[in-house]
Amino acid sequence: MLRARSRELDVLLQITDIAGSAGVFVWVVSLPGMAPEAGELAWHTIVPLALAASLTWPMSLRILNLTKSMRTERIPLLASQFALAGVSTALALGAVAFLTSAPVAAQVPILCGLTQLLVLGGVRVLAHVVLRNFRRGGKNTRNVLIAGSGPRALYVETVIEQHPSWGLRVVGFVDDDAPDHGKSAGSYDMFPIAAVPELLSDQVIDEVIVACPRSKLEQMVTVVDHATAAGVPTTLLSDIFGELLPAPVVKRFGALPALTFAPVHHDAGALALKRGVDVVGAALGLMLSAPILLAACLAIRLTDPGPMLFHQVRCSLNGRLFTMPKLRTMRVGAHEMRAGMEESNEMDGPVFKIRHDPRITPLGRLLRKFSLDELPQLWSVLKGDMSLVGPRPAIPDEVAAYRTFERRRLSMRPGLTCLWQVSGRNEIGFDDWVRLDLEYIDTWSPANDLRILARTVPVVLTGEGAS
Repeated sequence: MLRARSRELDVLLQITDIAGSAGVFVWVVSLPGMAPEAGELAWHTIVPLALAASLTWPMSLRILNLTKSMRTERIPLLASQFALAGVSTALALGAVAFLTSAPVAAQVPILCGLTQLLVLGGVRVLAHVVLRNFRRGGKNTRNVLIAGSGPRALYVETVIEQHPSWGLRVVGFVDDDAPDHGKSAGSYDMFPIAAVPELLSDQVIDEVIVACPRSKLEQMVTVVDHATAAGVPTTLLSDIFGELLPAPVVKRFGALPALTFAPVHHDAGALALKRGVDVVGAALGLMLSAPILLAACLAIRLTDPGPMLFHQVRCSLNGRLFTMPKLRTMRVGAHEMRAGMEESNEMDGPVFKIRHDPRITPLGRLLRKFSLDELPQLWSVLKGDMSLVGPRPAIPDEVAAYRTFERRRLSMRPGLTCLWQVSGRNEIGFDDWVRLDLEYIDTWSPANDLRILARTVPVVLTGEGAS
């Protein structure tokens, strides 16, 4: 029933989100002290804020891809994504209220975002939990036909059986090379490829999953052709093209559909949200840290002759060069001194680091311990050379020594903080550093950025892993 009415349900959910968001806004501004009394309030002055309150939550859900079928998603991940939508709503309303000088209390944006999260997000999560229980009971199921009979096909079967809450039911396997048709692969029936038209005609098939070796793809073209002609969705496991490839996305090349195996192909809307958070966060960070920066610059000037800032060329997205500013923590001429110190390097790989580097000034050690020397990089974030969260920007000489797979670290904008930063920093070897950066890139989401930022605070306050 739900599956057959998926389009109508999607429209209904969007209307519900808009109406619910508008209702939350009306409720919040009607609270005592949140807005002028009705007789004193010119309602046209808060129309832009009301529109933003009604539309930001639904738009955030669409950007975060929370309007699609979520039967295979984990509840904690869903909850964190809805929390991000609530934060986005509060930030957007705060910006609109500021720009339009809306006559509402400063708490209104935060209260709206929090209420939408608790009420609208809570209803979605509750509905997800209820539907999972329905599916465990055999309701709202999707019938799956698996094309293949080898290890990949059996893996698909195992995953489906391990997740009854997904509501997927295997109809059978399709393969011409199976030893005996009519017998089972796992515990399901095996059919020849020639039987696919009859299966699609006589049975309810909601999805065909192609799970075979690359050598057998030509045989499976017939299966895909029949499924497409019958209007049945087809899923192709990406490991057919090799286990080291990143997950593909479907695009178009002219008139042809194309699979793109990009190292990073995150949702454009989510990346736009990331950039918006970078701009707001960097601007606020620069304003709040201005007194610290001024005091640090004055201390550098008084304790060691030379410039207050140190500028160094680093690599940004896909290897683009930019000049990154830092508070100077080393003596003047430190770069020239490095040539005679290579044997003292304590890091493996192309990175050069010494725990007790004699080039660092006493004040510099203090600045580094609490990452205060990194504060000027907020300017690089504001300009777009860096992000708040991302792999640390590398020096061109280090990048030149990268192995091919290590260059994938450059496939995302570098950041002020990253998984390496919150996992031990200089106590971690270069190979593990690369592994953490690639893990961040492959699993990136706005929610992950928030988690890393939250973990960064105690690391910076305690100076953990700094040198």
